[in-house]
Amino acid sequence: MVYDYAMPATVSYSCALVTGASSGLGEEFALQIAPRAEKLVLVARRELLLVQLAERIRAEFPHVEVAVFAADLNRSAEREQLLEQLSSRGLLPDLLVNNAGLGDYGEFVSSDWGKLQSMLGVNIEALTHLTHLLVPQMIERGRGAIIQVSSLASLIPIPDFAVYAATKAYVTSFSEALRLELREHRIPVLAVCPGPVRTEFGEVARRDPNRNIPAKKSFYVPKQQVVAESLAALERDAARIYPGRKTATIAWVLSNLPRVVLRFVMGFRPRRS
Repeated sequence: MVYDYAMPATVSYSCALVTGASSGLGEEFALQIAPRAEKLVLVARRELLLVQLAERIRAEFPHVEVAVFAADLNRSAEREQLLEQLSSRGLLPDLLVNNAGLGDYGEFVSSDWGKLQSMLGVNIEALTHLTHLLVPQMIERGRGAIIQVSSLASLIPIPDFAVYAATKAYVTSFSEALRLELREHRIPVLAVCPGPVRTEFGEVARRDPNRNIPAKKSFYVPKQQVVAESLAALERDAARIYPGRKTATIAWVLSNLPRVVLRFVMGFRPRRS
């Protein structure tokens, strides 16, 4: 089935920055933002994939100036260097899409600390640092918007996804508070909380290729839909979005369950498939 979630570009951006743009949701954000942006900044570790995406965007949207920055956002020095390079090239983002993220599926006790540290660094520290670096510029120019890619997992403690879910709980909470702080500056902040999406995320998060992450196929939402609904939510100044009707319904149920019931339900979550 082919999905077409293209939407009219009712809001335009002078410069949009997308992290984790080499694949998955980041790539899709770049493609859907391109028609409504003058300049597009693509950031990820895999430079070749970024270059290929940039060439595709230039071919489809000749009006867009595309800049590629290969950076490991887990490193503070590379984040600082990214900002310096943006400034030197006159690239001043008025849309920041903090999409880069890592996962780790498996019991906490058997996890690799190095992988957990990287996940904490990218999901929390890098997202917070980039926001801290760019928001003052947005306030000074009187223009800006922020999309923070969180997860449905931010609502619940998930066995085998303990640290990942906790990092996303941080992202959602931080986004809500930042939104209130920036309201007077008219800078919208949106927390995007998708459920299962078919991207590379699951493959990278799995420790055992023979152990899948439990999720019903009917709950998967196409990445095109996730991004289209997210951009529409940003335009209407929504605080949070759970893309897909089933995901939104699950989020409503989880948000209204008493904590004791939620603990009981999560105790029976399938942990192997």
